[in-house]
Amino acid sequence: MSATLIDGKQVAAALRAEIAVRVAALPYTPGLAVVLVGDDPASAVYVRSKDRAAVAAGIAGRTIRLPADTTEAALLATVAGLNADPDIDGILVQLPLPPQIRQQAVIEAIDPAKDVDGFHPMNVGRLHDGRPGLVPCTPLGVMRLLAFAGVPIRGARTLVLGRSAIVGKPMAALLTNADATVTVAHSRTRDLAAECRRAELLVAAVGRAEMVRGDWVANDAVVIDVGINRRADGTLVGDCATAECTTHAAAITPVPGGVGPMTIACLLENTVTAAQARRG
Repeated sequence: MSATLIDGKQVAAALRAEIAVRVAALPYTPGLAVVLVGDDPASAVYVRSKDRAAVAAGIAGRTIRLPADTTEAALLATVAGLNADPDIDGILVQLPLPPQIRQQAVIEAIDPAKDVDGFHPMNVGRLHDGRPGLVPCTPLGVMRLLAFAGVPIRGARTLVLGRSAIVGKPMAALLTNADATVTVAHSRTRDLAAECRRAELLVAAVGRAEMVRGDWVANDAVVIDVGINRRADGTLVGDCATAECTTHAAAITPVPGGVGPMTIACLLENTVTAAQARRG
């Protein structure tokens, strides 16, 4: 048996094309501001990718680069200016931030209506309450992939491996809202492999290279690998040992080329959603 690969590049391209059509029909140009503090190479590459994707979709992208020694007060002032800017519909402050800046203080300073990362406590509360709001991009991308692959979610025994505020917790909330039967597991879970084997749908978002082995996966399970880990030789691998898992799973996302492309596509989707909610 060999698992079907769920092609995130294909789904992301289709979603970006849909977004471009939505943008072209609007009487205004949605605006996305990305704030980058410092010169982390990985963050810089990611921000450039966001810029290119925004331009291709017809969204006005603005990148604000601040030095690594920027104070928290200066960053909060930048955020306040973007909150007040009528041409900006979405604000994203690239994480992680330098140690002198409190991440949560910055997240809470962003206007919830412009919080395209979906991290503001108001949007978190809406998600867990099952109400409309801006949803974190990576979990939203996973839901789009599951829909594309025709994976049945209602009632499915589902394991979310990882409990981060960025992926694990919002992922569990989205799946619960979609009527899945959700278990959240983590590094303190007893007999983690056995928990994984019970899952019909396994979402791995723990940030440990190839932690999920093939014999952790139930036959015919669907595996969504959110992890992106760089080996010493520079190659990228997920949280799952893909070659092993494909011998058990019915379908799996590759790394790279699975969930990753969906994150930026869903950022653009959130920007247009925020623009339409703000401007009508």
